[in-house]
Amino acid sequence: MAGRSCVERLVSDELWELVEPLIPQAQQAKRGRTGRPRVPDRAALAGIVFVLKTGISWNELPAELGCGSGVTCWRRLREWQQVGVWQRLHRVVLDRLAQADLLDWSRAAVDSVSVRAKRRGEATGPSPTDRGKAGSKYHVLCDRNGLPLHALVTGANTHDSRVLAELLDTNPGVRERAGRPGRPRRRPGKLHADKGYDYPRCRRYLARRGIGVRIARRGIEDSSRLGRVRWVVERTMSWLLGFRRLALRYDRSASTITALLSLACALICHRRLAQHSP
Repeated sequence: MAGRSCVERLVSDELWELVEPLIPQAQQAKRGRTGRPRVPDRAALAGIVFVLKTGISWNELPAELGCGSGVTCWRRLREWQQVGVWQRLHRVVLDRLAQADLLDWSRAAVDSVSVRAKRRGEATGPSPTDRGKAGSKYHVLCDRNGLPLHALVTGANTHDSRVLAELLDTNPGVRERAGRPGRPRRRPGKLHADKGYDYPRCRRYLARRGIGVRIARRGIEDSSRLGRVRWVVERTMSWLLGFRRLALRYDRSASTITALLSLACALICHRRLAQHSP
C-alpha cells in the first residue's frame, strides 16, 4: 500500500480529527519566494508514527510512504514539541476517555522501565542493571486499567522514589465532563507501587496529597500480592516498549525522546478509545 493510503493507515481519520486543531498554522512563504511545497502535516505525522513504531532511523524512512523525508518528519516532531502538541494530544485523548467513562481513577499504579541509550545524550545516566552502560528510564503513571496518564524521562540512575512527587505534580490532569467548569482531576483514590517507592518521603507526600497508599514494604511484604493489582502497569510498560523507537533509545535530545514518549502514550489511549467508539 503506497502513497496517500499509507498515510491514512498510519494516521486514521479519527486520530487526525483530534490532532489537526492542535497543530499551529504554518507560516506563509514570502511573496516571490519559490521552493519545494511543504509536506502536508498529516503525512509528516504518519512518518513520525512509522519511525516510532518500527524504530528505524529518520534517514531510513521509505520515500514510497509519501511522508516526505525523515529529516522533515524529525523537524516537524521537534517543532510541534516546542509548542506542546504532543502533550496536548495526550490530554485531549484522555479527556475523551474520561467523558466516555473509560478511565478509572479509583486506583492508579506507578512504575518505571530502563532502556539502553545507544548514543548517550540528555536525560541519560549509567544503568545500575546494565553494567553501567548509558541508559534512560521511563516513569509512568497509569489508571486502574493500565492507560498511561502521565510519563517522564530521566537518566537510568535516577531512583524511582525521587521522581514520584514530580510525576504526580506535573500531571496536567483530566477533565471528566465536557463543558463543565472546575479543575481537572489529577489525583487517584489510591496509588499502588512496588518496593522501590517504600520510603518515608513517598508515604508522607502521598498522605499530604490525600492519596491512599499501597506500597509494598521492603523486607516485610511479598511483592507478588501487590502484583495482583500492579500487573496493569507492567502491561503498560510492555505496550510502550512495543514502540521500537522507545525500546532502544537513539535520540540524544531529551526533548525528542519526551515527544516520542508522549505520542506513544497518546496512541495507546487512542487505541482504547477507538475500540469503544460506536
